[in-house]
Amino acid sequence: MNMMVTRRALLGGMALGGAAAFLPGSAFAFRADGATLYPATNAFIKGFVDRRELAGTLACIGKGQEAPLSFGAGTQAMDSAKPVGPDTLWRLYSMTKPITAMAAMLLIEEGKMGLDQPIADFLPAFAKMTVQNTPDGSITAVHPAKTPITVRQLLTHTAGLGYNIIQTGPLRDAYNKAGLIGGQVSRLPIPGMPPITPAPSLAAFADRLAELPLVYEPGTRWSYSVGLDLMGRVIEVVSGQAFDAFLKTRLFGPLGMTSTFFQVPASEAGRLSTNYFPMGGVLLPIDPGTSSIYLDKPPMPYGGGGLVSSARDYDRFLAMLLGEGETGGVRIMKPETARLAMSNLLTEGVATRGSMIDGQGFGAGGRVSLAGSPTGEGVYGWGGAAGTIGFVDRARGYRVGGYTQYMPADVLPFQAKFGEAFYKDVMR
Repeated sequence: MNMMVTRRALLGGMALGGAAAFLPGSAFAFRADGATLYPATNAFIKGFVDRRELAGTLACIGKGQEAPLSFGAGTQAMDSAKPVGPDTLWRLYSMTKPITAMAAMLLIEEGKMGLDQPIADFLPAFAKMTVQNTPDGSITAVHPAKTPITVRQLLTHTAGLGYNIIQTGPLRDAYNKAGLIGGQVSRLPIPGMPPITPAPSLAAFADRLAELPLVYEPGTRWSYSVGLDLMGRVIEVVSGQAFDAFLKTRLFGPLGMTSTFFQVPASEAGRLSTNYFPMGGVLLPIDPGTSSIYLDKPPMPYGGGGLVSSARDYDRFLAMLLGEGETGGVRIMKPETARLAMSNLLTEGVATRGSMIDGQGFGAGGRVSLAGSPTGEGVYGWGGAAGTIGFVDRARGYRVGGYTQYMPADVLPFQAKFGEAFYKDVMR
């Protein structure tokens, strides 16, 4: 049974919290010396397993283009003896967003679409959007949008679009009714989560979304949204390829990301971790790896939250970013494209106060640190609803991933404090 991703779950997954918000090709090593080189990070992730708060945790850290070190604790599930490792599969959820955004940047690099081009040039249904007179108020008391939605705005959550995990009232209900969700959680019924029939394709998703009003005027406010899911449809139309095929051809194949899936093959099910809901000191399995919803073909490839991957694979993606478009002798994009994607793409006047990126910038699908951040400039990345986090620190030359599986991600401080633990090690 498909279940919507709860508001609290994805909000928790994206918060990355205060200091953690940016305080947050090659061979892979699973080595004990990673724990020695990064003692604060190791103690931090190991503590969750020692306290039996999480089944398994993993850190994957690379310096420059060197082979990364992975070190972790625990197992793929509480009832499993298989230890977590570089090839364990994790539900990325919104760590999918930077991948989708970089795919879009490839089309921008090729001149097939422009950063500030209206998406209505590709999806005509978005030519005449309306905006709620009152955000999250009536969906019939609306007015015409003053400006068109652009590619930049989809990449940066400034298009004015909503999210069923963010919005309240009639617009949230309309999103749910139309099946405009950003991912899957479980085959199992979960208390408090209404059953929703997801849109059956990216084309249907886009068409249904275009019929609903925007929450805000395009380009005026940062508001977490389905923008990167919609970008998947834009990529299909512009490239002439199915979105998932485009990712495989242009990113996963060249980077050797052979363990990154929208649907986990049955042959790889033994590597899939279990996702948990911590409650009252007990870990309730909401999506067991052996019977996961990710073993089923999803209704559509969710560009905002649909991928499952390994630390080995996601590190290759991060290595490409840190290498400004190149890793292991394979160039994915031009250096200037990579730098642009990881720069602050918010236009002047975009309101961010009170949002998840308050005091930070935002690039193509990920948060960007600014000069006044605790780490200074140069950090780009994002997190996922089930506790994962991934980022590159371009100034210091690190690529970093933290992996575990639980939701909501704010129930435990793994994601929110992971970056803080890492920077204790590298800013000593």
